[in-house]
Amino acid sequence: MQFSSLSDSSIKRSFAEAVVEGLAPDRGLYFPDEIPVLPEEFWLSSEDLNPWDFGVEMLAPYTDGCIDKDALREILKEVLNFPLPLQEIEDGVFSLELFHGPTSAFKDVGARFLSRVLSRISDKRLTILVATSGDTGSAVAQGFLDVENIDVVILYPSGRISHIQEQQLTTAGKNIVALEVEGSFDQCQTMVKTAFLDSSLQAARPLSSANSINIARWMPQSIYYAWATYQLGKPAVFSVPSGNFGNIAAGLLAAKMGMPVAGFVAATNANDGMSLYLDESCDSNFEPRTSVSTMSNAMDVGDPSNRPRVEALYENDLMKMRKELFGFSLNDNDTSKVMSELSDRHDYLVCPHTAVGYAGLKAYQTKFGSSDPGVVLSTAHPAKFGELVEGATHVTPEIPLHLQGCLLKEKVSIVIDPTYETLKAYLLSK
Repeated sequence: MQFSSLSDSSIKRSFAEAVVEGLAPDRGLYFPDEIPVLPEEFWLSSEDLNPWDFGVEMLAPYTDGCIDKDALREILKEVLNFPLPLQEIEDGVFSLELFHGPTSAFKDVGARFLSRVLSRISDKRLTILVATSGDTGSAVAQGFLDVENIDVVILYPSGRISHIQEQQLTTAGKNIVALEVEGSFDQCQTMVKTAFLDSSLQAARPLSSANSINIARWMPQSIYYAWATYQLGKPAVFSVPSGNFGNIAAGLLAAKMGMPVAGFVAATNANDGMSLYLDESCDSNFEPRTSVSTMSNAMDVGDPSNRPRVEALYENDLMKMRKELFGFSLNDNDTSKVMSELSDRHDYLVCPHTAVGYAGLKAYQTKFGSSDPGVVLSTAHPAKFGELVEGATHVTPEIPLHLQGCLLKEKVSIVIDPTYETLKAYLLSK
């Protein structure tokens, strides 16, 4: 399988090459040249299956020639060694809990898959350079901790992630370094993307990405949707809390591969640029915006990196995309109300991102009169946003044991200005 840059289709790479590079030389995202279609009986199988069974069949066409099926199965069984339960919140509305991994966030699967793939396909020393708006950093830190020949440098916006998120990525130590950027996530992301295109820097310190721009971070997330569809035994409407749009792009990839689906909701917070862009009345190109800080900080993105993949999955037919992909946005005040209502009515605590996803699903059901099962992707454990959850619900979420340890450690970060020159100087000094 070959992967081409979405900005220049003449730039082609194998799976291994695309993973190591992360971003194409022209700043484009890699995208598969072919998307195989699997039969309906695969998605709605009556056999007793595990998440990795779906993962092997879904990802094998893309890793072919690089990682064989047996090795892929071994990787996925290790990556998916925690539950992905589907909890019914109310009649016909389900929460796909993706926070039972080591960092209590949905990004654990992609980060763990990427780290294991890289350790198999590359024996040269690499620096994983990543920008985080919250959970990516901790998932990458955990996924790559102590991995041989890998250094990790994480950029995060100072004061814009939760306390637990910051503790997770600043206390890992060993081969993990946290750079605390005095700016926004979008600035962090721009600095990282610029670094990948700096040939002089790459020659001195080879870099790769662990953001969802990397195909090995992005594609394994498609397993979530297959697993939920299999458990339900029927198509569902998926509502996805969306920031960089990698997770929902993975769901759209599964649908493109033949997974039966009733609909998709891209649920955003006050950073509503994509919600406006997806409105059927929109007839203009996407315009990046300066991100604003919200309580659902992992979605504080003004220029989503994975937008080109979303468009490519609709073959750049923007009218079709706007007709089939429902955009939704929710402000902080209403997010708190949703968290409170879910606690009061259903005794179910959610993080702010999941609350946005739930509200998006309800808006979809109201607008379209949908009676299909609805699945909200629950992206983080409520304890990762304990103060916000307690403020909205007056209930203190219990912190999982595996998160408690980082809270006792001392934060270690390097504060830098939000400029590429500052980042480059740091990378070349080490």
